[in-house]
Amino acid sequence: MDDLFKVLGEHVTDPEEGFIDSQAAEVEINVGGKDLTIRQSRGLLTSDRKEGTTGAVVWKVTPLFAEWIASANFLFQGGFLGHETVAIELGAGISGVVALMLAPRIHKYIATDQDYVLRLLKQNISENVPATKASKKPKTKKKSSNAVEPTTNIDTLQLDWELNSVSSLPAQLGLDDAEGLDLIIACDCIYNENLIEPLNNTCAQICKLRSTASASKPTLCLVAQQLRSHDVFESWLKCFHKLFHVWQVPDALLAAPLRENSGFIVHIGIVR
Repeated sequence: MDDLFKVLGEHVTDPEEGFIDSQAAEVEINVGGKDLTIRQSRGLLTSDRKEGTTGAVVWKVTPLFAEWIASANFLFQGGFLGHETVAIELGAGISGVVALMLAPRIHKYIATDQDYVLRLLKQNISENVPATKASKKPKTKKKSSNAVEPTTNIDTLQLDWELNSVSSLPAQLGLDDAEGLDLIIACDCIYNENLIEPLNNTCAQICKLRSTASASKPTLCLVAQQLRSHDVFESWLKCFHKLFHVWQVPDALLAAPLRENSGFIVHIGIVR
């Protein structure tokens, strides 16, 4: 891991509106040269669902982060990500954009969110997986299937940070208990102060699934965020810092749209 520490530089020692088009039923976006059509749920976004509805539309940081994480970035160049990587995304939302971009470059991708999100998430993945598009029949008025095609290495899973334990994740995903997961992704999940502790605790618990025998290759936690509320973000960073050794990814390692003054920020954490 020394190579990773060298490129990231000094870790954080003193931790002291974002939709693309929320009105549209579908948004057309190009990410890394790939055209994606993402279905959204405006009705769900404006509902009074007490558990939250932010996952119902595409956030601006998502395609920018997706293009960068799937590119030849320092994590791939340093061997921290590769064809054997198993990644899990927390709070994936309905779009599946990060999954669609990164999954072809790694072994397995697990996109998780609350139950209300999964139907559209599965549909968007299924309709945008390249193999599916190549063999897709002409559009009809029949309701399309929500099942993810078996040709993809993307799985979807219900995971509520406040309610669900992660202890059974390896068994659910068919993973070796000792190995755990290689990468956790949380993209634009920091918006509600009440969810900060559950989110960070879930991240830490997933990291600790990897046995001490694999300590030379700890699970990386990658958090990308659009900066909105300074107070909420500072609260998240202080809480995250208690559980993780933390680095802000420097501009030199990021794509231009994610650099300083872009309104976005990316951190990497390794559990303490």
